[in-house]
Amino acid sequence: MIDKLEMFIALARERHFGRAAEACRVTQPTLSSAIRQLEDQLGVQLVFRGSRFQGLTPEGARVLDWAIRIAGDMRSLKDEMRSVRAGLSGNLRIGVIPTALPMVAELTEPFTARHPNVRVTILSRTSAEILSGIDTLELDAGITYLDNEPLGRVTQVPLYTEFYRYLCAPGTALAQRSRVTWAELAGEPLCLLTADMQNRRIVNQHLASAGVRAAAMIESNSSIALIAHVLTGTWGSVVPMRLAGMFDTARLVSIPIVEPEAEHLVGLITARHDPQTPVLTALLDEAGRLGRR
Repeated sequence: MIDKLEMFIALARERHFGRAAEACRVTQPTLSSAIRQLEDQLGVQLVFRGSRFQGLTPEGARVLDWAIRIAGDMRSLKDEMRSVRAGLSGNLRIGVIPTALPMVAELTEPFTARHPNVRVTILSRTSAEILSGIDTLELDAGITYLDNEPLGRVTQVPLYTEFYRYLCAPGTALAQRSRVTWAELAGEPLCLLTADMQNRRIVNQHLASAGVRAAAMIESNSSIALIAHVLTGTWGSVVPMRLAGMFDTARLVSIPIVEPEAEHLVGLITARHDPQTPVLTALLDEAGRLGRR
């Protein structure tokens, strides 16, 4: 039954029989047969079928909620039994907002030092993708903003407070300033993250509160792309202080943004389970140590 539920979850996520089969590492006929067997066992139709996948039936949508819970509990059980036998091990998938990527090693380095048999995969994701990934079991945990948009029912541990800097090249208009205001950025050529990124929504909020709007000439979902454009000397950007601190001050200038000096809380989130898996319990404990520094 568990294997069939996992295949059903994959089909709901991929919305395509072939891709779902590939994700489950089975053939498409095997996956299709498993879905039909699940329908027979439950006595309801789960999937609208035609020449291709056409969506979940209303009953299928309800079964999906149960399937995610049951599959999550089974994974927790397997993790706990594995830790009883051999200590913590397994794979941990963490979705991280792009602006938090510069700090993630501060969490993963001590965590893997304590638990060397756990393999960690770091995936750059938007805040919305992190919540969705945790809900659908594609991610085990996420690092995202805690205080700007609703998170729903998750376990959360604060990690650090994010402050903002105007990043520009030496010799540009504001490069000699000790600080700049949000309002003063209105006249600057900016490159910013795309609108689907929560950091961009935060930047827009602070600019709007200062009576101006962002006039971004360049947008990207990659912080590295923004830095590359700032290095040309043509554009400036608004970036978190930790990201700005990674770059040589001889090549780029980082200037505090004030009026206000905005701050937002970033932390680790996981699905709320009682009990948590041993691996996630260990990760939450490590996050707590980092947040108390």
